[in-house]
Amino acid sequence: MFSHVYFGTNDIEKSRAFYDAVLPLLGYSKAITIPTGLLYAKADHSFTVIIAPPADGKPATFGNGHTLGFIAADYATVDAFHANGVAAGGTSEGEPGFRPNSPGNQYGAYLRDPDGNKICAYAPNVGPKE
Repeated sequence: MFSHVYFGTNDIEKSRAFYDAVLPLLGYSKAITIPTGLLYAKADHSFTVIIAPPADGKPATFGNGHTLGFIAADYATVDAFHANGVAAGGTSEGEPGFRPNSPGNQYGAYLRDPDGNKICAYAPNVGPKE
């Protein structure tokens, strides 16, 4: 089990606007400012997301092939995750929809944050979207 993920950023305020728009939809708190950046947590503190400049002082870059996936409650949450993320400065890497290449043809959407980190949200497959 994972405890946290750390995404590097070059602009903490752009990242705050983006992650404040998408993570609360997925059950994470609004940003808590910590000495190095921002921290988002699940209500039970089972997992945290940290957004901060790299510890080595070099510019943040994203990893090619790296994607962090979040669980969404339902299809509507995936839709809102994508819409809110794009409105808050992210870019679409895949509109909401069923993914034939995912296990069970799950419903998901992909975004890149303002620093290029790729994230997605998937909902449990409960049948056709109405």
